[in-house]
Amino acid sequence: MRSIIILIAFAMAAGPVLASDAEERIKASRATVKSFMVDLKGELQSAMKAGGPVNAIQVCKQKAPQIAARISNEKGWDVGRTSLKLRNPNNAADEWEKQVLQKFEQRKANGEDPKTIEFHEVVIKGDKKQFRYMKAIPTAPVCLACHGEKIKPKVATKLDQLYPDDMARGFKAGDIRGAFTIIQPM
Repeated sequence: MRSIIILIAFAMAAGPVLASDAEERIKASRATVKSFMVDLKGELQSAMKAGGPVNAIQVCKQKAPQIAARISNEKGWDVGRTSLKLRNPNNAADEWEKQVLQKFEQRKANGEDPKTIEFHEVVIKGDKKQFRYMKAIPTAPVCLACHGEKIKPKVATKLDQLYPDDMARGFKAGDIRGAFTIIQPM
């Protein structure tokens, strides 16, 4: 009986610790996504000023993966971007990410603001636990120059050259363009 009481007391004490750990991981994930967004936005704005949307395409092709790699190395996590409508096949969603992206679309369809849509979960891969986090990327009006329904011919030509299998077009402002995705080992 005493061992059962001790076990129950331990389980009750562990609950808040686990909740606290999850909250810390969520907070750290949000900060990481914010850092990624700020860095990427700065690079895109500079490129747009220097040469318009055609110039900005190189940022998404070259700089965004570099930013993701730098943050991944700094954190010891896997940090990136993905989408249901890919431009870069290197950003292909795994099954878990696809399911989350589909849930994001449903949440948006139910009236949730894409700016606030996020999801996290502890998953087991093999014999290891991972904390997984995703944050929706809403399509801003400026994104439509490369991702919208009406893309200028010079931009379309450059996209066709760099991304022959591009599916990341036809978006409207406010659509979910994709998501930032983070895997933290536990």
